[in-house]
Amino acid sequence: MNKNLTYKAFGERTILIEWPALIDKNILAEILKLKDGIVQLKGDQIQDFIVGYNSLSIIFNEFIEDFTKQISEIQLIDSKIINPSISKLKIWNIPVCYDEEFGIDLEELSIKLQLSKDEIISLHSQSIYTVFFIGFLPGFMYLGGLNQKLHISRKENPRLKVPKGSVGIGGSQTGVYPSESAGGWNLIGRSPVSFFNVNLAKPCFAQAGDKIQFLPISKDEFYDINKKVKSNTYILSSKRVYD
Repeated sequence: MNKNLTYKAFGERTILIEWPALIDKNILAEILKLKDGIVQLKGDQIQDFIVGYNSLSIIFNEFIEDFTKQISEIQLIDSKIINPSISKLKIWNIPVCYDEEFGIDLEELSIKLQLSKDEIISLHSQSIYTVFFIGFLPGFMYLGGLNQKLHISRKENPRLKVPKGSVGIGGSQTGVYPSESAGGWNLIGRSPVSFFNVNLAKPCFAQAGDKIQFLPISKDEFYDINKKVKSNTYILSSKRVYD
């Protein structure tokens, strides 16, 4: 059992579990392991989970009458987990057009990072990223694994409108805006893929623990995929992380 956890009542139906305040794949693995164990043994009592960088919120169907008892049961689950289920985790191939029409900050980044635009694109698309959690906007995936050469502060003056599908870099992270919104990340490309569809049983295709790899495409390919996405004929490529 992990002794570095803190447990808190968070409202009448929620228990918040917190790990050390770090962005770390090992911590994410522990969060997903505990979540999986709770699903296996208490799944019928749970309405939802919220995964954060270093936290897990467990939302129960009904009011928690005895938080101490419920926390003790979760700690017992944590101590007994040996082989969590990881077969559902996937790596998703996300097409991105890095053309300067979409990557409107590439020129500025090239100067600040002292890298050519092609080097920025290559470094960004060669990495395999981990989905730590989904938040900020519905379908916005917080991704870890950005090459250190691409780490750069967010823009001093955020844009009021960032187009849907824009791929950006902010600090040590990269991500894709699932809908038009304000934002201060440096934009390097755009994906034609839909990252959130409220009409689907699973609105966001990815989950915490999944992997993401960006695949460079041309403008023609971007518009072709965009048409297929709009007509619901595009199938996003993925495979299991663990076979």
